[in-house]
Amino acid sequence: MFHKEGQTIIFITSAITVAGILLSDKFIETVWLNKLIMILLLILLLIVLQFFRNPKRNTKQNEKQIIAPVDGKVVVIEEVEEPEYFKGKRRQISIFMSPFNVHVTRYPISGIVKYSKYHPGKYLVAWHPKASTDNERTTIVVENNTVGEILYRQIAGALARRIVNYAKVNDKTVQGSDAGFIKFGSRVDIFIPLDMKVTVKLNDVVKGGENIIAQIE
Repeated sequence: MFHKEGQTIIFITSAITVAGILLSDKFIETVWLNKLIMILLLILLLIVLQFFRNPKRNTKQNEKQIIAPVDGKVVVIEEVEEPEYFKGKRRQISIFMSPFNVHVTRYPISGIVKYSKYHPGKYLVAWHPKASTDNERTTIVVENNTVGEILYRQIAGALARRIVNYAKVNDKTVQGSDAGFIKFGSRVDIFIPLDMKVTVKLNDVVKGGENIIAQIE
């Protein structure tokens, strides 16, 4: 199953692959060169297909738990000052996605979207300390009656050139459902209340829509 954000690029890449193979077979007589071109085109198609895959996830919905919004590695767990929305102390959990991870963004909790804003910016590498404030990004706040307000931020990386965000103010969200997509590498920061228990450790690899990253004790 592939994400809808990849439909156009998958179609174009498939067309280029087929056309390239046919043209190579017709006009290039050198056998090894012909096979090399075919192999490279097929590898390109496979890379595009794996990037836009959208596997089904088994989300066990729970209002007291925050689930990972994306696949990747936990690279930050720390208390910080969140300046954009809360303007106060929160605990930040950051998940870094490589180009080989699934890049679907999923809602970390069910609730109501209270805030959704796009920020143009730079394309620093996703692990850069200033990536959260200087890179292209979107900030989304979802609220439910149990946890309160949770902020998550999609951040473009050095390779990511387009962030897709489906969250609109007053939308009702379903934990684990499709909230957007980030194309070609990046990270997501999640800001939670300080009194919540973090259930992951640095360098843990998490699966979006399934793994719990924090919960109310």
